[in-house]
Amino acid sequence: MTTTGTPESSVEGRLPRHPGPDATTVLGKAVLVLRAFTTEDRGVTLAELGRRTGLAKGTLHRVCGDLVGAGMLERRDGHYRLGRLMFELGMRASVERDLLEVATPFLEELRAAVDETVHLGVRDGTEVVYVAKLVGHRQTAAPSRAGGRWGLSCTAVGKALLAHAPAEVLDEVVRAGLTRHTARTVTAPGILAGQLEQVRRTGVAFEFEESRTGVVCVGAPVFDSRGEAVAAVSVAGPVTRFRPQAGADRVRAAARGISATLARG
Repeated sequence: MTTTGTPESSVEGRLPRHPGPDATTVLGKAVLVLRAFTTEDRGVTLAELGRRTGLAKGTLHRVCGDLVGAGMLERRDGHYRLGRLMFELGMRASVERDLLEVATPFLEELRAAVDETVHLGVRDGTEVVYVAKLVGHRQTAAPSRAGGRWGLSCTAVGKALLAHAPAEVLDEVVRAGLTRHTARTVTAPGILAGQLEQVRRTGVAFEFEESRTGVVCVGAPVFDSRGEAVAAVSVAGPVTRFRPQAGADRVRAAARGISATLARG
């Protein structure tokens, strides 16, 4: 759901994303390097990239040089970071781009109505990838960021998606272990399953300080024309002022509006 670096970056290093690239090929090595960067990185040394990728220093130096030449990495003062070409390519990703174009008016309307942080997320394996994050005038210290990832089981966006995911996804999440992030994180599979059943029944998911102490959230799934949950919308705010139950109808209405527009498209 929401934005500081340490929790998210630790989750990104722990949860699975895709099968690893074949590091015996040139392309595989390049992908390994690109995937070594996190959303929190502002510059990574060659030594740190070596630690993250396991590639030999000489090999890593050549791969990074090629990626810099291609515009996929930038090098400044001995530190590497993802290049502008990666951003441009990401913006061309058709599914997320089309979804974002449809969803943006509803997200902006929702933010204006609640003046809290609004998210749009999609499921990638056992993680949520945040496609958009719109911050209200009153910012919230939520552990999310556009392009960042978080687990499915401890956020409202994640629960909204997990409730409508294939059963094997929940099995994988449970097998990996329900990590405790705060004193209120749900770590019992039975309790989580009950929450997901309630999501399916009511159309909204809640998080009460499960990913970050002091932050609460309400989310709702977005469906495509085939009835598959392709995204989820959420509103997050501090427990001191935001009441998720009071925002449930607005979030559900925004999700339904996006769903209806996607279906017409």
